[in-house]
Amino acid sequence: MNLRVLFRFVLPALISVPLGFLLLALAAQNEPSIPAPLLVLFSPGLKLAELLTPQTHQSLGATFGWFLRIAIAVNATYYFLLFVLLASFFSRSRKSAVQG
Repeated sequence: MNLRVLFRFVLPALISVPLGFLLLALAAQNEPSIPAPLLVLFSPGLKLAELLTPQTHQSLGATFGWFLRIAIAVNATYYFLLFVLLASFFSRSRKSAVQG
């Protein structure tokens, strides 16, 4: 496997899912004591899931299941994009240091 692909896409994907889940749990636990802008910065999936969770009269398990699916997917995507941007930034800065 190409080492560039590993560090640019595979490693961020493997790290982003558990990190997004962990930060969702911390944000949900401390939501009343954390200001909303700071909460959205660390766990955007929490607020987005609150907006997108279906408001139908389903069982509590089904509603909570949709909430978790949305929140974990949004957080994992957010952290994946963040890690990919950081990896591309560091690879460009390293390339410019080698060339210059």
